[in-house]
Amino acid sequence: MMKCECGHVNPPGTVLCQSCGRALTEEAQKEKIHDMRYEGSARRSQTYNKTVIDKIWNFFSSVKVGVWIIILTLIASAFGTILPQEMYIPSRTPEQFYEEEYGWVGLLYYRLGFHNLYSSWWYILLVASLAVSLVIASIDRLFPLYKSLKNQRVTRHESFMKRQRLYSESEAISEKDFPIIEERLKEKGYKIREENGNLLAERGRFSRWGPYVNHLGLIVFLFGGMLRLVPGMYIDETLWIREGETLPIPGTDKQYYLENKQFIFETYDKETDDEVFEEAIDRVGTIAKNFQTNAILYQQPEDLLPGEKAELTEVKESEIRVNEPLKFDGFALYQTSYKLNEYKTMSFALTKQDTEESFGTITIDLFQPEEEYILNDTMRIELMGYYPDFTGLNDQGEPETASSLPNNPAFLFKMFTPEHPDGEVSFVGIMQNVDVGNDYKMSFAGIETQNISVLTVRKDLTLWVLGLGGLIFMIGVVQGSYWNHRRIWFQRKEGKLLISGHTNKNWHSIKKDLQYVLKDTDIGMPIDQQDKK
Repeated sequence: MMKCECGHVNPPGTVLCQSCGRALTEEAQKEKIHDMRYEGSARRSQTYNKTVIDKIWNFFSSVKVGVWIIILTLIASAFGTILPQEMYIPSRTPEQFYEEEYGWVGLLYYRLGFHNLYSSWWYILLVASLAVSLVIASIDRLFPLYKSLKNQRVTRHESFMKRQRLYSESEAISEKDFPIIEERLKEKGYKIREENGNLLAERGRFSRWGPYVNHLGLIVFLFGGMLRLVPGMYIDETLWIREGETLPIPGTDKQYYLENKQFIFETYDKETDDEVFEEAIDRVGTIAKNFQTNAILYQQPEDLLPGEKAELTEVKESEIRVNEPLKFDGFALYQTSYKLNEYKTMSFALTKQDTEESFGTITIDLFQPEEEYILNDTMRIELMGYYPDFTGLNDQGEPETASSLPNNPAFLFKMFTPEHPDGEVSFVGIMQNVDVGNDYKMSFAGIETQNISVLTVRKDLTLWVLGLGGLIFMIGVVQGSYWNHRRIWFQRKEGKLLISGHTNKNWHSIKKDLQYVLKDTDIGMPIDQQDKK
């Protein structure tokens, strides 16, 4: 501990005595103007550096380290926006989707783990490091500053007075001026403390805590963000559901199901709608007016026995539109996108090449094709190969598909007929039919399409925590931005009057206060010693 001449015992590492302000180190004694950012208080990070805990503390208490952590977090967050996150991709395996859609860049993106960036261990570690940095940096500065301001005396050491930015010495003044000065200081909102004929006028001390309130708000906000990793606290999933499908809703542990009864897509019309859309319709052709999903929400009983088939119970029927979600049990289903006219089934007829006589039709479900289709006792079709998104032949002459979605379906059939019991091979795709030399062929007979509704499933129990953190942060911003901590010392010393002034910002304001307080008195205006440098 360090004991000052005034008798106050200061913690090790203190630069200016917490009580009288006397400089306790050689560096502080050489200063022309004291650094009053932390009142010369003893900060742990600048005092201890021996143990591992000390080194960790010193590392995270550094402002530079905190800034670099913020920069790295921002850069990492930006990488997560280059390509869609896994939760927003269609119903394909992530590795397949990224490679098919974005090539080697997408595959590298996936391999580096950027597809699930915001829940990856290293991103969580960055966010946690930022929170630790905020906590340690705040504690390292807040409590020493608080103790210094709490212990400050009215009567300060002469060297402290002379090393303030605003300082002046005046000859002894008339006693009638002091009551005037006190009254004017109170008019300006200063709190007055008096000791042995000396004055300390202070206002706006609470503004010094603004940055630490900011830190608290950020810590609460980061805590809310980390809560989103707790199962059940935050769900943001995408549900691709086709017309007629009934699927479990993501995040509900198959407790709730949704049936897509119908998808409705409406567009603006030049003849019936407002003329304001006429130019846009001419330019782009089609403008969506409304797209919605007419859906039924089902719930599965909770008391099912193992292996027992669930009987879904209808909860409610709803029309899901943009900004009109279906809400239930803390969840909300938002209409976010759609896909029109996706191929659902394709029909083919087995026909004779020369006579075009048809011997029957088969219908292929493009999502669950069968291996064999029976036409009659003597004719059948075997599906040797199915290529949902046919892109052409590879170097070995084999057909390839780009994805599992039926964007450009192609089929390799083997046709068994009485004339050809061993079968004839035919390759059929959209606008192509390769069956040269065959007696029979597969002729396109029809197609059925369906619409896909893309819904966002969202549940967020952390919003109030994030909102609270944001509110606390804004309070700190206002607290530190619109107020400032001003102090003015009046001290009698050997027949002279010493006046010093300090503020943490906005020096023009404290100068105006001093001009008002000292107006029409015999006391000279303090000089800004910063101008002398």
